[in-house]
Amino acid sequence: MHVGQIWQYPVKSMVGGRVDEAEITTEAMVGDRTWAVRDQVRGGIRGAKQLGGLMRLRAEHAPGGRGAVTVTLPDGSTVSTEDSDVDARVSAAIEHEVVLEALRPPEDLAHYRRGEAYHDDLMDDLRATFGRGEDEPLPDLSGFPPVIFEYESPPGTYHDAYPLMLMTTSALRSLQEALPDSAIDVRRFRPSVVVDTGDALGHPERDWIGQRIRIGEVVVDVASGCPRCVMVTREIDDDAPPDRAVLRHIVAELGQDLGVYATVATPGRIAIGDPVTLEG
Repeated sequence: MHVGQIWQYPVKSMVGGRVDEAEITTEAMVGDRTWAVRDQVRGGIRGAKQLGGLMRLRAEHAPGGRGAVTVTLPDGSTVSTEDSDVDARVSAAIEHEVVLEALRPPEDLAHYRRGEAYHDDLMDDLRATFGRGEDEPLPDLSGFPPVIFEYESPPGTYHDAYPLMLMTTSALRSLQEALPDSAIDVRRFRPSVVVDTGDALGHPERDWIGQRIRIGEVVVDVASGCPRCVMVTREIDDDAPPDRAVLRHIVAELGQDLGVYATVATPGRIAIGDPVTLEG
C-alpha cells in the first residue's frame, strides 16, 4: 500500500485540492482548514452540513505564504480573504450571511462554541445534519471526543473530530461498482489521505480501526469509522450533482461509515508514493 492522494482544504467545507506532500502535526495537517465561515444568522462556526452551498466553492492558499486564501465562486470568479468584500461575495454565493474567520488559538473557547440549532426539535436537527430519513438510524457518536458536543470543532482546529481521515482506492472503486449511476467523486468524501490499496476488494480500511499505521514519516492511530452526513449528497458542480443515493447506500449497506478517522502519534511529513504499513 502507498499514499495515492493527499488532500488539503484551506476553508472548512469548501472543496480543496490535491498536494504532493504535507506536514502533519499532532493537531492537524499544516495548511488544512485554516479558515471557516461563521453563520451571522444563528451564530457559530458552520460547515456544509448546514450551509450546503459551501461545497460549490473551492479554496486554495494564495502564493506567498501570508495565510491568505483564494476562493473560487460557482460563477468562476475569485475572491481573496484579504479582499474587503470577501464576506459579501461568499454570502451571496451561498445565499446566507456569513463571515470568514481564520483559525484562532484553542484558548478562545467562545470562538468554537456551537451556535443556535437550525430546527426547534433536536431530532429534526440531527436528521437534517446527517441526512437521515425517519426510517434510518442516526450514527452512534458516543465514542467520539466529548468536546465536539459543546464545540463545533475541537478548540484550536476546524476539523470535525479527528485530525485526519483516511480512505482507500478500494473503497472508492467498490462504491462505484455498487452505484453505477452515481458520480463517486472523491471530493464528496473529503479525505485527508487516499491510500492506494491495489487490487484489494471492498473496504479494507475497516480492519484498520484500533490499529497503528505508518504513513511515510508519520505514525497514526486509527480511532474509528467515519460516520457520513448529508455533505456526501451535496452538489459540487456538473461533474458531481446532488445525489442522495450515495448516502442511502452508505447507511444501508456500510453501517453508516465510509473511511476512517485517525489521530497522530508521530508527526512528520508525508508524500505521494510513501509506503503505508500496518504496525499493529
